[in-house]
Amino acid sequence: MKQDYFRVGIFVNTHGIKGEIKVYPTTEDLHRFDTLKTVIIDTKKGHLTCSVEGVKYFKGMAILKLSGMDRIEDIEEYKGCDLLVSREDAIPLNEGEHYVADLIGMKVIEDSGRELGVLKDVMTTGANDVYVVDRGERELLIPVIPDCVLSIDTDTDIICVHLLDGLEDL
Repeated sequence: MKQDYFRVGIFVNTHGIKGEIKVYPTTEDLHRFDTLKTVIIDTKKGHLTCSVEGVKYFKGMAILKLSGMDRIEDIEEYKGCDLLVSREDAIPLNEGEHYVADLIGMKVIEDSGRELGVLKDVMTTGANDVYVVDRGERELLIPVIPDCVLSIDTDTDIICVHLLDGLEDL
């Protein structure tokens, strides 16, 4: 289920009085804002596309200056909104990589053909990511390693996995 937009941050506060916004990044690479030309504010009334005039960083946050937002009053109403980029403006993937947003909701099946559930979330850990599979009564955690994740088919929305011994008992 391919997404058209990806969240790159959350507008958490204004910065100064000249319309700059403080953004909590939800992207892996904070400095991806350096090359961002356009951002979409996901407002309650729909999407508002803005050009990015400038970016700076402070304490792990990105501070963006958006075109046409020159006063604090121009931007205050959007506090708390998600900042999105279109698929075309997303960071390009390498071979075999997938956007997490495209994986959420995919059916997860075992290599034996048994359906395990639906991918609910992807947790990032120090060593490897972990798939969180919704099984109804409880979740199943599957490490994203070659021994466990055998294939991801975005055409059929199916992730095929191999469960290592004891993994289902955790």
